[in-house]
Amino acid sequence: MTSYASAGVDIAAGDRAVELMKASVKRTARAEVLGGLGGFAGLFRLDVAKYPEPVLATSTDGVGTKIAIAQAVDRHDSIGIDLVAMVVDDLVVVGAEPLFLTDYIATGKVVPEKIAAIVSGIAAGCVQAGCALIGGETAEHPGVMRPDEYDVSGTGIGVVNADRVLGPERVVAGDALIALGSSGLHSNGYSLVRHVLLEQAGLRLDATQAALGGRTLADELLTPTRIYAQDCLALAVECGAHAFAHVTGGGLAANLARVLPPGVAAVLDRSTWAPQPIFDLVARSGSVPLEQMELTFNLGVGMVAVVPATAAGAALRLAQERGVRAWRLGDIVDGSSTVRLTGTYQGAAATW
Repeated sequence: MTSYASAGVDIAAGDRAVELMKASVKRTARAEVLGGLGGFAGLFRLDVAKYPEPVLATSTDGVGTKIAIAQAVDRHDSIGIDLVAMVVDDLVVVGAEPLFLTDYIATGKVVPEKIAAIVSGIAAGCVQAGCALIGGETAEHPGVMRPDEYDVSGTGIGVVNADRVLGPERVVAGDALIALGSSGLHSNGYSLVRHVLLEQAGLRLDATQAALGGRTLADELLTPTRIYAQDCLALAVECGAHAFAHVTGGGLAANLARVLPPGVAAVLDRSTWAPQPIFDLVARSGSVPLEQMELTFNLGVGMVAVVPATAAGAALRLAQERGVRAWRLGDIVDGSSTVRLTGTYQGAAATW
């Protein structure tokens, strides 16, 4: 007898995965969430007293080929943090508070424990971001994906009051640029990383690397993306931040340029920081030129806050109080919407 199971789809395994993830999802609950896990749609009651003129913001993203590292070493409990970071930190650049997120997991074969581990990471990321995980979908794709293969994506919704929307319209010459340090590679550039370190240099994921302080390569490459959502919201409220730039694909210059209005430019000083050792390992292992490194990676700066010059000191103190490494990166000056990097990096990166 032919059945759905004989075609490779295990409904019982999917149900078991949902049961295993319920505790993790429950940790993300907010008072505005209506109902529980298992409905056809998630419900969220918007607080119109807090947001009398609400503007909704939405973002959707994935994790990219960083997932290949997780699959190679069979470690799946942190990749969800990366997913949340990529979504919510695009919401906060406009000043939006992340409210809730939904996820989508596609896999060749549903292994309940693996799916639950992925979702536990998504839930952990939502807790960090202060948003609720109110729904999701796990799809089994036998014959299309390998049994051990999966991909994840997520969509987040945020809200900001109309008079508090951040962006280029608020940025003026004289503003200060504050760098918020990254936790490492975050979730961008992994196709180049894998090509250089695994294929060209032949490094093993389970081998320790002196250049990485004795950590294994897998530990370094699976370091979760830092989530800045609550830090940025605090900077917006307490320091009057004008804009934020989330440094992802395209690097520091390309992403900062997205929040520059006509008539101003950004000048950044490379000598104000030293990129982490993983970036030097990639650059040297693959003879990757500086231009390509800056185009591909965050190089240690995960988010840039644009604040009034008079608030620069307060912004640095607030970031430090919140446990975020931060420094004065540069300034907004009169110009033509360009980003100019000056000086030379500290540390090993000075020789790139």
